[in-house]
Amino acid sequence: MGPRFQYGDEVRVIRNVRNDGTFPGREIGELLVRRGSVGYVRDVGTFLQDQIIYTVHFLEENAMVGCREEELISRDEHWVPSLFEFRDKVTPKIPFAIQGEVIAAPGDEGEVLKVLRDAPGGVQYHIRFPGRTLQVPETALALAGDSADNADTTTE
Repeated sequence: MGPRFQYGDEVRVIRNVRNDGTFPGREIGELLVRRGSVGYVRDVGTFLQDQIIYTVHFLEENAMVGCREEELISRDEHWVPSLFEFRDKVTPKIPFAIQGEVIAAPGDEGEVLKVLRDAPGGVQYHIRFPGRTLQVPETALALAGDSADNADTTTE
């Protein structure tokens, strides 16, 4: 099977991409490209003879990054942006309770485990609070502290 994308194709990255140590001049773990960013395919190659790797130029980030095929979709494919991503630290805007017991209150910190982009009513998240995982709508959450750059993957 050949590559899905060709030179010049506009693509969207569907995972945050962090430096795994192969991107020169940036710290390991540093966010390179945020999920949802659009770039242009500049090269198509392989890794270990069985993985297709695309060099993608992300103009806004001024970065050329290697992406695996499963990390990319066509720019025109359905995409729902979200405020938070995997591993972001969030806090409730209102108290969350189950049968009257408050599970998480404003100021408590939780961690995004999963982004549900196609949930009825809009984006929702699986959030891990101490002792409990809850499914929470985006409108009920705020970013906790200064963790805006927390993200989900490194380059591979």
